[in-house]
Amino acid sequence: MLQLRNAQGPRARRLIGRTLLASALLTAVAALPAAAAAPQTPATAAAPAPARGETGAPAYQQVAHFYGAYIDAVTAENGGRLATDLRNFYLTRQLREQLNTWEQRNHADGVLRAQNTPLAFRVTPGDSAADHTWSTVRLTWSTGKHPTYSYLTVRSDLRSGKISGIGD
Repeated sequence: MLQLRNAQGPRARRLIGRTLLASALLTAVAALPAAAAAPQTPATAAAPAPARGETGAPAYQQVAHFYGAYIDAVTAENGGRLATDLRNFYLTRQLREQLNTWEQRNHADGVLRAQNTPLAFRVTPGDSAADHTWSTVRLTWSTGKHPTYSYLTVRSDLRSGKISGIGD
């Protein structure tokens, strides 16, 4: 069993575990194109992938995967290399450029639209049209009888499976 000496309490260990899982998933996904490019015989050739995107998962699930891994990475590393790698993998180049501009102007994280990290999140699927689908991300900022929430609208490209827009 892996022992994490620097982790203080179950929340820190869970956070580090999620971060390690996200790193492993990114490594595995990066290896997939090489395996897919290997020549296949007609008996092992796979059927074409569905038109939902390269990932095969519904777009809102991709958004949920991204936000879960991204929040954990930002919490564990304070926006380090893993957060950057997650942005490069899940977000379109154009969105990354827009987020950089937004972040310079607002001095906050453009993915979360905040200077700190939420306690929790929830993704709800929305409408789809013109090769895009929208999801609503609810970020939870406090607990208790009257928790504080903020909501983001996230646009995903159905063809690529990548997140192409984040707005308030």
